[in-house]
Amino acid sequence: MRNIFLFIRRYAIFILFLIMQTTALSMLFSYNRFHSTLYGMFSSEVSGRLNDRVDNVYSYFSLREENEKLRAQNAQLLSQLPSGQLFADTTKRLVRDTVKIDSTNSYRQFEFMDAHVISNSVFLQQNYMMLHRGSNQGVQANMAVVGPEGVIGTVIGVSSNMSTVMSLLHRQTKLIAVLKKGSGLGEIVWDGKDPQTLILNKIPKTVVVKVGDTVVTSPYSDRFPPGMNIGFVSAVTNDQETNTYILKVRTAIDFSNVHHAFVVKNKLQNEMDELKSKLNKE
Repeated sequence: MRNIFLFIRRYAIFILFLIMQTTALSMLFSYNRFHSTLYGMFSSEVSGRLNDRVDNVYSYFSLREENEKLRAQNAQLLSQLPSGQLFADTTKRLVRDTVKIDSTNSYRQFEFMDAHVISNSVFLQQNYMMLHRGSNQGVQANMAVVGPEGVIGTVIGVSSNMSTVMSLLHRQTKLIAVLKKGSGLGEIVWDGKDPQTLILNKIPKTVVVKVGDTVVTSPYSDRFPPGMNIGFVSAVTNDQETNTYILKVRTAIDFSNVHHAFVVKNKLQNEMDELKSKLNKE
């Protein structure tokens, strides 16, 4: 307390000057219209900039929550894509006069579930990812995994809240693919060399292929929705043994920078598996 009094005594004149200066400025801006207008403009500018900085800080700390909402919304929108729906076959049907049949009925075949990538490898011969989503959230083995830019891989192991994904950067990965322009059915593999380049084999030479063509998932896949991006043709070479093309495909996904993914559920998978098992028994 004594130090406070000594401080006031030492700077009494300066403190009195500040009080009188503040009082004078307050009277100037309160009773003079011109200066009052300038003060209002200046204070609005300062408070606006301050509020903008505060809003930027708040937005930064709320990014995670906003991203969670966006991923959930993206999963819902992806599930509604036409490529993930089947339409009723109305070429032949039994018609009853008393029942109205809607010929536009559609069935959602693929359902997308957002997931967070918690670990990932890229430079090994057998690369895997781990997702923070498991059987408690509806994930099962053999489900497809895609990202915002394209195909990532396939689920091979599931626990209660985690799942393991064999990415396209795995020597045992095999995926049927097709050129987006509608021809050139082939098999996607990885040769274990460049993590940004896949190999598309068995493309007939009757197919016209150009560098830059888009490679997508086949409509005959029971795991992946048709038309999902896999990559883009970066080089075309001849396979002398099979008289077909071998295409180098630059991946649509940057596997070294994957943080979020979507697990794809084929709602008709059980029905397809039953039919396959019946065929194998015959």
